[in-house]
Amino acid sequence: MTQKKYDLEDRLIQFAGESILFLNKIPKDFAGVNLSNQLSRSASSCALNFGESQGTITQKDKAYKLSIVLKELKESRATLKIIDYISYGDQLKRQKLIKECEELTAIIASIIYKKYKYNR
Repeated sequence: MTQKKYDLEDRLIQFAGESILFLNKIPKDFAGVNLSNQLSRSASSCALNFGESQGTITQKDKAYKLSIVLKELKESRATLKIIDYISYGDQLKRQKLIKECEELTAIIASIIYKKYKYNR
């Protein structure tokens, strides 16, 4: 039995893509457009900044880029919770995105604080 290699970048890309697909189905009123733009930017930024972190030269630069990923994940989580509070979009999909965002946040935070010993 072969085991699929775990790839954090692929998981962040999938989170961004699933978030955007979810946003295509929420109302296009003022709040919906505003929240869609916010989540689209922050979720995409997570994956893009993670990719940038893989090409940094120093460990300090990598820790800094990962801290941006963490910030964007927290922003995505807050936006998803607002969307959940106002019940926009499919409830099951919302909950799944929130759970994935929380898991990714924990993973990135763990990498930063354990591997890079990056303190605030």
